[in-house]
Order: sequence, then C-alpha cells, then structure tokens
Amino acid sequence: MFFKLTVSTVSSIQLARYVISFAWLYHGIFPKLVHVAPLESLIMSSIGFSNEVSLLITRVAGIGEVIFGVFFFIYYQTYLANVLNIVGLTVLLASVAVLQPQILIEAFNPVTTNIPLVALSLVLINHVREIKVK
Repeated sequence: MFFKLTVSTVSSIQLARYVISFAWLYHGIFPKLVHVAPLESLIMSSIGFSNEVSLLITRVAGIGEVIFGVFFFIYYQTYLANVLNIVGLTVLLASVAVLQPQILIEAFNPVTTNIPLVALSLVLINHVREIKVK
C-alpha cells in the first residue's frame, strides 16, 4: 500500500513552518552563496556598489538568510519570529520595487513568493494567539 499524505500527517502549522524556513534557507544558499544569481547582482549593482562590494553584500545577505531560516525553524511559534519574517519580506519586496521594478512582472517574482510567505506567518501568528488564550 502507498503512503497516503493526509492533513493529520502534517499539520498546517508545521507546513507553514517548513515552507517559510525552506524559503529563507534556499534563497540564502543557492542564489547567494553557491552561485550568485544574475538578479541578485542586478539589484546590488543598481545601488551603485562595485562588483566586489556587491558580491560581499550578497554573500553576507545569504548568510543572514540562512541564519534567519534556522532561527525561524526553531522559533516559529513566537510572535517575534513571525513579525521579523513579515517585516523582512516586506522590506525585500519594497527594495525590489524601488531598485528594479521590472522584476515584479517576471515569473516567480518577489510578489508571488513574498506575499504567500507573509500570509503563512499570519497563520502562525493566529496560532500563537490561540495557544496563549488556552
């Protein structure tokens, strides 16, 4: 018999935790640390930094995103972790909108990735409130 994935197998709270943590880890590791994605370079260069400084900032941002991904995985049931997630994703989306607005109409852009992650944090904040009420 095949393994059947059901709602009871993975709760929506855990799913939100895994998806948000995975997004931060993935976006920190692959387009910033393993290989600097062209869009990352474009965004940094639009600020006016040299290639060397842009690369350094991109790598540091990648490390920060990995650290935040691990932090979020551990502290996903705290209000602070979720507010930091919402603020971070909103600031990143706004930065892209100001620096390279044409990216916002590309496939799989910050609008289609950041807004759903913010929504998942709102689900987790709701969960945190429910826990405190009980």
